[in-house]
Amino acid sequence: MAKTRTHWVCQSCGRTTLRPMGRCPSCGEWNTMIEKRDAIASYPGRRAPLSDSGPQRLSDIESEGLERLPLPMHEFARVLGGGVVPGSLVLVGGEPGIGKSTLILQVAAMIADASGQPVLYVSGEEAARQIRMRADRLSVQSDGVYVLAETNLEAILRHGESIRPVAAIVDSIQTVFSDELTSAAGSISQVREAAARLQRWAKADGVAVFLVGHVTKEGSIAGPKVLEHIVDTVLYLEGDRFHTYRLLRSVKNRFGATSEVGVFEMQEKGMVEVPNPSEVFLAERVVNAPGSAIAVTMEGTRPLLVEIQALASPTSFGHPRRTANGVDFNRLLLISAVLSRRVGLRLYEQDLFANVIGGLQVQEPAADLAVAVAIASSVRDRPVAADMAAIGEVGLSGEVRAVGQMTARLKEAARLGFRSCLTPRSMRRPVEPVPEQIELIPVRSVAEAVRKALVEPAT
Repeated sequence: MAKTRTHWVCQSCGRTTLRPMGRCPSCGEWNTMIEKRDAIASYPGRRAPLSDSGPQRLSDIESEGLERLPLPMHEFARVLGGGVVPGSLVLVGGEPGIGKSTLILQVAAMIADASGQPVLYVSGEEAARQIRMRADRLSVQSDGVYVLAETNLEAILRHGESIRPVAAIVDSIQTVFSDELTSAAGSISQVREAAARLQRWAKADGVAVFLVGHVTKEGSIAGPKVLEHIVDTVLYLEGDRFHTYRLLRSVKNRFGATSEVGVFEMQEKGMVEVPNPSEVFLAERVVNAPGSAIAVTMEGTRPLLVEIQALASPTSFGHPRRTANGVDFNRLLLISAVLSRRVGLRLYEQDLFANVIGGLQVQEPAADLAVAVAIASSVRDRPVAADMAAIGEVGLSGEVRAVGQMTARLKEAARLGFRSCLTPRSMRRPVEPVPEQIELIPVRSVAEAVRKALVEPAT
């Protein structure tokens, strides 16, 4: 005989309490605690039954039949680690209107055409005819994609078992509900149950399942962290809706490298791959313009060259402004303080604006030196050499510190035609040879980097 246990679950963060509370003690949201009742066994000494499959030696487990599914979209395959893993559960999140449904429909058609097996596309927000209209607009034609407009979890699983697809897409997971739960669709209980049931189906039948997830106003996937713990891979589609470029970023991947990035361009025919993003981001660069510097950043295993622009303007207020777009605001404050104290720039009477071209978000400290050089170039109104890049982290003492993966960064800079690069003097000797066509300019401090980077005014 079973009895019920009552507890309260926060629909915002998933916190569980034993009594009702008006405000969640974890996330601080009001009126988000929902009552939930679970049936528990009344026999505390009862043991769980053993599973059919017992323990196996790791060396005895067969690895055949686990090859990744081919995916012609190389940027998407790069983020996944080389292709789609059978039986994996992938979560794709992003802001509304960023292009999640467009990208995932293109991926569904490519998987169906490349593998020759059916792909199930489950839509909880659009009718089947609406998906057909979007497919016609994107010129997506594939007889292997089966569209199902359904939100009931049990019905989705029954159709999946009958079709036996090689991959399945659920757009979106927040619309799926189970009849076994009384809570509304999109609640923490429904999302957890739907993701867990889809995970069991994916692992048992070897189906690659893609879940499209909504994001909250803070930018995290709604659910909230429950989905990220259950799935194998978490992908975020980022970018400014007013720019055409989108970045597909991996923040969790059990089958590949994390922090990997794929670059796409939103066009009329959908998402188009950008195989050489560095060339695209530098295409409209104005050569010999003061306040511009080139940083070589690493997005996962891919080096990217981005243009960082800075503008210093005399302030009209008592407290000068600091505005950062694409770079971390606290890093900008740190760099401006170092330039004021260690280099002698009068930034306390200047408004500073820093911007990364293309709508990119640069988070790694290796771009510090490029930001510092760009600010100094704007203040002194002297351009940086057109064929010079900058790599290095800036410390509070004004020193330039070494960063990792220098060989890959220098090879990418040399491939794009750069002939010199500011590097930390303490840089470790790379294992692989550095390209001969690029000259390394080692610097110990930010002041030395500014002296060597800025072009002397013509006399």
